[in-house]
Amino acid sequence: MKLNVAIMGATGAVGQEMLKTLEKREFPCASLKLLASQRSVGKKCLYRGRMIAVELLTPESFVGVDLVLASAGGSISKEFAPHAVKAGAIVVDNTSAYRMDPEVPLVVPEVNGEAVEKHKGIIANPNCSTAQMIVAIGPIHKAVGIKRLVISTYQSVSGTGQKAIEECLRQSRELLAGAQSVECKVYPHQIAFNVLPHIDSFLENGYTKEEMKMVNETRKILGDDSIAVTATTVRVPVLRGHSESINVETRKKISADEVRQLLSDAPGVVVIDNPSLNEYPTPVYSEGRDETYVGRIRDDISNPNAIDMWVVSDNLRKGAALNAVQIAEEMLRRNLFKGAKA
Repeated sequence: MKLNVAIMGATGAVGQEMLKTLEKREFPCASLKLLASQRSVGKKCLYRGRMIAVELLTPESFVGVDLVLASAGGSISKEFAPHAVKAGAIVVDNTSAYRMDPEVPLVVPEVNGEAVEKHKGIIANPNCSTAQMIVAIGPIHKAVGIKRLVISTYQSVSGTGQKAIEECLRQSRELLAGAQSVECKVYPHQIAFNVLPHIDSFLENGYTKEEMKMVNETRKILGDDSIAVTATTVRVPVLRGHSESINVETRKKISADEVRQLLSDAPGVVVIDNPSLNEYPTPVYSEGRDETYVGRIRDDISNPNAIDMWVVSDNLRKGAALNAVQIAEEMLRRNLFKGAKA
């Protein structure tokens, strides 16, 4: 079966990664539309040896389209996803627009792939920091149940977009050249050689939106609202790849060795955990790779029913483009594209 595919937000960092991921995984595209705003119309992107021109995103863009991979911002998804569904397409949305909608499945295929069966035209892709964590903790929850999660993230600037990457690089060059201060356009403070405990806007409870995404999305994907979750999300001057320090308190006792073996057998996970040889995951290693990497797995010395671990993944891959394409692959396996060409 081949699908007529459209990428909404095709010229953004995630849209470009979606294009690469479709090609790398040899996704069965009968045709491919690249959709973006007026300022990107006419730009050309390479796909399978040919250049495809970017078209203007309009409500009529989805005629004849089977699958829409959307990453153009929440307000754009809210406006255009209903048009795509009305035209008969299934939308896999990478924004926050539909993640907590009770009518929309929120899916990480390795953990809750069956949830795609419940779609009503739209399937949500989780937040990047949530997606990689779920791949690592999902097998633990299935084995022994999770009672509480304490998370600290170390998130790269590419999570904010191309302008943030450029700002980090520009500030770094200027400071290394001797500048005493730098201009901050994307972030409220200097990001080069700095750490900002601030991702997205602050809420009345003192948490940020990013932190509450991790709380709410984790419970929805795992299907368990009783899991206690607290997070501190931090922006670091890394260009690509998110890292997370996670403390997992389980309902039943599980040792670090058992977790190490469990995750070694888990889909989408690679364990790199040999501290005596300084072997553990880093964002540099994860860049351009599909897997979620886990290391520093150890028993929590303060809690007999908890373990600590370090989780790293390329945020533009598993945290965004890859997971979206994997959702589409899961739907293909389940024959959910009824109108597509055989």
